[in-house]
Amino acid sequence: MMNYDRILIRYGEMSLKGRNRKHFVTKLKKNIKFILQDFTKIKIEADWDRMYVLLNGEEAELVMTALKKVFGIQSFSPAIKTEKDIDAIRSAALHIIDQAHIPGNTFKVSARRSDKKFEYNSNALNHAVGAHILINTEDIRVDVKKPDINLIVEVREEAAYISGQVIQGAGGFPVGSSGKAMLMLSGGIDSPVAGYLTMKRGVNVEAVHFHSPPFTSERAKQKVLDLAEKLGQYSGSVKVHIVPFTAIQETIHKEIPEAYSMTATRRMMLRITDEIRKSREGLAIVTGESLGQVASQTMDSMYAINDVTSTPIIRPLITMDKLDIIKIAEDIDTMEISNRPYEDCCTIFTPPAPKTRPKLDKIIMFESKFDWTSLLNEAVDQTETVMVSCRNKKGSEEDLF
Repeated sequence: MMNYDRILIRYGEMSLKGRNRKHFVTKLKKNIKFILQDFTKIKIEADWDRMYVLLNGEEAELVMTALKKVFGIQSFSPAIKTEKDIDAIRSAALHIIDQAHIPGNTFKVSARRSDKKFEYNSNALNHAVGAHILINTEDIRVDVKKPDINLIVEVREEAAYISGQVIQGAGGFPVGSSGKAMLMLSGGIDSPVAGYLTMKRGVNVEAVHFHSPPFTSERAKQKVLDLAEKLGQYSGSVKVHIVPFTAIQETIHKEIPEAYSMTATRRMMLRITDEIRKSREGLAIVTGESLGQVASQTMDSMYAINDVTSTPIIRPLITMDKLDIIKIAEDIDTMEISNRPYEDCCTIFTPPAPKTRPKLDKIIMFESKFDWTSLLNEAVDQTETVMVSCRNKKGSEEDLF
């Protein structure tokens, strides 16, 4: 492995921010520090448009594997820092080529000169470094279109940085930079993907799961905690609020006409989630709904369900095809967990013919015949909260981004 001494991190979309960029950079630095806390020797430095992880002997490959799941990083490169001296730059560049080169490989030099006072402009740097490599390396040639090795040379105000690769990061914004929201997390395929996409936009997500024992098993509950752990890989940890929902579901089954029972169930879930949101100072609710996918996800159904709250509902999947959702689930490694055959409370009392176009006035009328207040309050009061961390140690409130 190349003895790189640092990882150069590029911000990407964060670079478009103006006066509030400092807020995003500070949050990103904090998140990186948390994700890399097991690497005790590293040091993190940040400036206006770059961040550096100084390795101080830590293994670059392991650090880079962890960085791939940090939102807010557009790309990063293992790099060598040198003086702004052409001989030092050539020497470092040749060292990288010597380590990475296989006979017959091609390369190109991609130079960028941020420090306009440096004597070589970008084109001159390309030629000076490229010529040095060609003279001192056997069986190598230049290919500017599809090189095997793209040697990156950046000359900045403080130093020069040389790298042989660019690794794509997770993109988006740092988790926690866009506020907090409650994710309605079932055991299905969609809601973990919705959580992932919301976190990618900088939102700190806390999950709300509805558990209906004995109709739903402990294995169904564990399934959701395992999904939360996968999401925690992108945020350090995820707080999961597990709501006892049995009494409410049984009452809906008795008090609400069968065709409207699904609509009522979703409305009760949304009301409880909103109460938990208030206590947790969240700003929105996130769902995995995709338009037209099931009976409760038609426009009419969502209109009737949404009526119980004025809180913003974030639906990242609303226009996505199922195959696209599955692809993301596979990419973030939640698909296998979601496919475990343990039913959640959304499936146990599903009517054979649920209303796909429920009327708001009718569901309000049906619900008005029973006082749901005490049942809803009891469910909120008896909610169990579990901190799920992607790390071995137990998480804490301070661990959250």
